[in-house]
Amino acid sequence: MSDPFHDHFSGVAGDYRAYRPVYPPALFAFLAEAAPGRDLAWDCGTGNGQAAVALAGHFAKVFATDASAGQLANAEPHPHVEYAAAPAEKCPLPDASVDLVTVAQAVHWFDLDRFYAEVRRVAKPGGVIAAWTYDLDALHTEIEPVMEQVQNRYVRPYWPPERAYADAGYRTLPFPFPELERPHFKMTAQWDLAHFVGYINTWSAVRKYEQKFGHSPMPAISEELAAVWGDPATVRPVRWKFSMRLGRVS
Repeated sequence: MSDPFHDHFSGVAGDYRAYRPVYPPALFAFLAEAAPGRDLAWDCGTGNGQAAVALAGHFAKVFATDASAGQLANAEPHPHVEYAAAPAEKCPLPDASVDLVTVAQAVHWFDLDRFYAEVRRVAKPGGVIAAWTYDLDALHTEIEPVMEQVQNRYVRPYWPPERAYADAGYRTLPFPFPELERPHFKMTAQWDLAHFVGYINTWSAVRKYEQKFGHSPMPAISEELAAVWGDPATVRPVRWKFSMRLGRVS
């Protein structure tokens, strides 16, 4: 049994919706092809509903759950998406009802044994589970060394321990399903300084820093990045490493 749910994100749910990067559309087309049908997808740990809304373009219905009420309050409405407050380990869906289970940047927070038991319960025969994560990869050459200093001073020491799975690109994540081949997906964006700083402010490590020191590190982080960004309105490329585990539920 895991510890009670630790809500790292409700306090910045609005920023989470505004500043998080967008997943590549090709990802959702691929997952729809991999699933045995397109009747129902369960997006677990849906957050602001970004993945759920993208899936709704491929499935008749998407059931999107999150344990964070703050996140769901900021989720994007869609006629084919039903949102529900529920922990990953206790899904309200009936047995053998789901073609696809997705978890976007969230499975490392779950009690994995209990979550996987729910996946097996709700999945149709031959259903598919996809869990993915992403991490900053490449920035402008002048920004890269400053961001490394920011990471070392304000971020890395304060990640919750569950983040270790994400740091390893989910390679060490327990995943008890026969794995399927999947293509490589690219995540990129073009952001100005305010958007990049807003993205950093959504990180759970920032919340941990605030809890420890009683103040946010964001003013200092913003100042250090502004010194090398140039004109704050300048749009610069941002790239992430995208990693996914994909399995057939049997």
